[in-house]
Amino acid sequence: MNSYKVLSQQKFESDGYAIAPIRMEDRYAIMQWRNEQIYHLRQDRPLTKEGQDNYFNEVIAKLFDQEQPGQILFSYLKDGQCIGYGGLVHINWTDKNAEISFVMETSLEKEHFEFHWSTYLALIEEVAFKELGLHKIYTYAFDLRPRLYTALSERDFKKEAVLKGHARFNNEFIDVLIHSKFQKNMELSYSLATNKEVELLFEWVNDKEVRQNSFNSDDISWEGHKKWFEKKLKDKNCKIFIFYEQDTPVGQMRLDKINSEWFIDYSISKEYRGRGYGTKMVNAIKDSVNESPLVAEVKSDNKASAKTFEKCGFKLIDTYKQNNELVFQYKYEKL
Repeated sequence: MNSYKVLSQQKFESDGYAIAPIRMEDRYAIMQWRNEQIYHLRQDRPLTKEGQDNYFNEVIAKLFDQEQPGQILFSYLKDGQCIGYGGLVHINWTDKNAEISFVMETSLEKEHFEFHWSTYLALIEEVAFKELGLHKIYTYAFDLRPRLYTALSERDFKKEAVLKGHARFNNEFIDVLIHSKFQKNMELSYSLATNKEVELLFEWVNDKEVRQNSFNSDDISWEGHKKWFEKKLKDKNCKIFIFYEQDTPVGQMRLDKINSEWFIDYSISKEYRGRGYGTKMVNAIKDSVNESPLVAEVKSDNKASAKTFEKCGFKLIDTYKQNNELVFQYKYEKL
């Protein structure tokens, strides 16, 4: 399966439907649907097999390895069978916005368009907001398909603009409608840990995924945790922060000074993973504390954390083996 370097998660699923990095095997079906629906697409002539092959080989194939691709395209699947495609296009990485594109199997359009469009929107929002941390996504559509807007409204997209007479259709000039949705603002606060968080941190540290990603994957005993925590609270070379969304604790971050460097470690409560909190937590600490340089050590199979540090400006400075596992070492230094 193809994979995008920019994504830590490649496949997004819900109730038998999924989006996965666009597949070469789906190219001719996509070509057929686009030619059948050319009336509502920004496409001025029918696609050909030769042109489609060239596009997949020369354009799409290069997207997978790019740090900031201009578009991220997916096959839309029902039980593994492609019934549509689309993605995030015209991605503006500086302003953190992107346009949504979607084309589905023509035979499903009449009876099932709203269902599939809504299902697809939910999946692509997960990519845009939770995986990529975009600020805004939007649709740019000719004013020809009223059913398009019902699902957008139900998913809290708002009509942002009407471009009057912006597109030519059947020798007439028609409007283009732009609907937008913004990332919900996750306002995080944080404070230094105190004795009252000992049980919360004990629960988090023994979470199955946290143990798997730790260099010591053994379960932590209650007595061992209490002694360790009490020692860390008294250690002037250690700082433990608890992060909150409103009044709800969502994660922790620890800084340990070793020689002249501060080693950073964080974890997120399982209910809040995959929602962009890691990036916000790391950015909050690196931008507000005076400790520098910050160093992170990540097991190579912990791709989500590796991607988080990369997004936050940490540079990969070393790789090494520990207990027969490959470890990535990242560093961030304030200018």
